[in-house]
Amino acid sequence: MSGLKELLKKGLGLGDMAFNAGGGAITWFPGHMAAATRAIRNRLKLSDLVIEVRDARIPLSSANADLQPHLSGKRRLVALNKKDLANPNIMHKWTHYFESCKHDCVAINAHSKSSVKKLLDVVEFKLKEVICREPTLLVMVVGVPNVGKSALINSIHQIAKSRFPVQEKNKRAAVGPLPGVTQDIAGFKIAHKPSIYVLDTPGVLVPRISDIETGLKLALAGSVKDAVVGEERIAQYLLAVLDTRGTPLHWRHLNNRRIDGIEYEAEENHEYSLKNLKPKRRNPPNRSDLVYVEDLVMSVQHALYSTLTEFNGSVEDESDLENLIDLQFSALQKAMKIPHKASEARLMVSKKLLTLFRSGKLGPFILDDVPNVKPVS
Repeated sequence: MSGLKELLKKGLGLGDMAFNAGGGAITWFPGHMAAATRAIRNRLKLSDLVIEVRDARIPLSSANADLQPHLSGKRRLVALNKKDLANPNIMHKWTHYFESCKHDCVAINAHSKSSVKKLLDVVEFKLKEVICREPTLLVMVVGVPNVGKSALINSIHQIAKSRFPVQEKNKRAAVGPLPGVTQDIAGFKIAHKPSIYVLDTPGVLVPRISDIETGLKLALAGSVKDAVVGEERIAQYLLAVLDTRGTPLHWRHLNNRRIDGIEYEAEENHEYSLKNLKPKRRNPPNRSDLVYVEDLVMSVQHALYSTLTEFNGSVEDESDLENLIDLQFSALQKAMKIPHKASEARLMVSKKLLTLFRSGKLGPFILDDVPNVKPVS
């Protein structure tokens, strides 16, 4: 089997590695998605503006390819949500990329009012030319599962109450950490004179994600249910990404960090709960859950840093990389204090590792590479 370097030369990626053998293309297209896709296409014809919400960590992979032809002729705003989980040093390159493609783009955190207000400013600007001639305007919010559409809708509600007082009682959209929470198209009135309605839509994927690595990125970001791909397979992919990028090497300065004196922020803004990171036993005396999680994060980072720096192989060789990942699973099991003989030890390691990544505890990431485009003159 050719090494990772050869795979990359052929235009393939980490999704083609041996640990994915037999996995094949990723498919998650339950019945409600097929019906929702048809309904979204029909309503797109009536919309005055479409807010396409994407995950800022996967700006290209989180686009629904089947919807793009239907969006091309519409007023559209690309909202890169979860920017708080994305690498800020790369984020501006992505907004520039979309601008180069003639797409208005705003990086947002749907849980931040100031961030959503900036998005609404752009929405108002894009609707300016039709506000004067249309008594009723329709804004659609679309995107793949779990990119934060409903969270954005709820934030818009809160802001709209002060900006555009309405008489009707607004319903909040359901928000959850699992993909597929919204299964119906629901309309919400956010303004009078003109009447502006916002449609929250279910997250829909393409029927078959033929590119394996795109499917793995979607699964890693939480847009595909873990059970469809398997937590171990997703965790293996995550470790491959970290190792080939040399991410653990940047954690060297964390090895001697001390817990004493560290201040912690509330984690209420993260959609992925950290509850499953807590030990089943009682916490050690005088240690809060947040301190426990901070300890766990440092143990995980140290385990990955140590295994990578002590490894004699090459992360550019596929078999070497797979051996390294096996070593890291063992090191993580010890770091997470999972019993050595636990029958589902690798699964337990995978679940905790994915939760740390998705909640941003391992740092901000952008998994997609910015395409090479000529800047617009």
